Amino acid sequence: MASSRKPPSADLGGLDLRGRRVAAGLSGGVDSVVLLDLLRAAAPQHGFSLEAVHVHHGLSPHADAWARFCRALCRRWKVPLAVRRVKVEKQGKGLEAAARAARRAVFARHPAPVIALAHQLDDQAETVLLNLLRGAGVRGASAMPVVGRLGGKILLRPLLAVPRSEVLAYARTRGLRWIDDESNRDAALTRNFLRLHVGPLLEKRFPRWRESLARAARHFATKDADARLVLREFLRARGLRAPSEAKLVEMLRQLTGKGTRTAIEHDGAVLRVYRGRVSLEKRPGGELRLRPARGRGIDAVRLERACVTLRARVGGERLQLDARRPRRTLKNLFQEAGVPPWRRERLPLLYCDDELVWVPELGVAAGWQAARGARGVVPEWRETS
Repeated sequence: MASSRKPPSADLGGLDLRGRRVAAGLSGGVDSVVLLDLLRAAAPQHGFSLEAVHVHHGLSPHADAWARFCRALCRRWKVPLAVRRVKVEKQGKGLEAAARAARRAVFARHPAPVIALAHQLDDQAETVLLNLLRGAGVRGASAMPVVGRLGGKILLRPLLAVPRSEVLAYARTRGLRWIDDESNRDAALTRNFLRLHVGPLLEKRFPRWRESLARAARHFATKDADARLVLREFLRARGLRAPSEAKLVEMLRQLTGKGTRTAIEHDGAVLRVYRGRVSLEKRPGGELRLRPARGRGIDAVRLERACVTLRARVGGERLQLDARRPRRTLKNLFQEAGVPPWRRERLPLLYCDDELVWVPELGVAAGWQAARGARGVVPEWRETS
């Protein structure tokens, strides 16, 4: 460790942990061993009780040895340890994601109200870079906070501002022992590829790339907090109850995602997003009104002679709005008019003698439009809550 820098300490994020149980995730790697060492030094001063949790994934032939190492370490340091075996089932996002999900499930079930994890500055920078490369939005780019939530628990990352090099230097200075996970050298895993190949290249040109990305993550986190305030005010102004913090975060995640069929139910209403705009609507019904007019709308004489019906969309319908242009599908016409997909499905179609004559948001078929000065009928569809 460079002599000009102070040794790392556990950043407790300003939390008052007096009288609380803090469980540290202990893999046996250098980061988690250093975290446990720092927390056991901080526990008497801050008045919390310390314990550890080791998740036995069973993915490595050395997994049993790692569990034994953690048991021996915790016996020596007099820290209670829980070893939890999990079955990692590969999911669509790969083995890394499945193992991470299994660990989080273990931590979420553990009785301690505070879970401390050993993510450090390099992990933070790699996470920001990885999320940006995957096209993440503001929330994804804000990466990991020092103090977060895991269900009803506090999730604490006391080493988040400490570079990996300082963690290693501290461990060596203290004479600590740790295990090396052979999978950390597998460059086929995306995060390892960044760590082993991309990081060293960035280091040559941008020596403080980790700090820069972490600082960017904090800026993104501020923007995410601003977005929460905006969404909360948006809901309040429309007479809806404020959602819980967890639901608010999930609502933002969905609204800023890439899905075009996003529909979030909240307090009897539905939030949707289309072309970057958020709309909120109560569950609708509707009524059709026919307003007399001159030279506009549907030809009144033809309408009076026809059998008029309202029908729901079934798909494939076509409409000719201009006599000089061919009939086109409603799907294309709706897209051009900017009508969101969910509204299209519930708009009624007006037929005269089995011919499609009028569609809300689009207009009257060319062959049924009232001539200039002639009696016409303008249909109006009004949704009701």
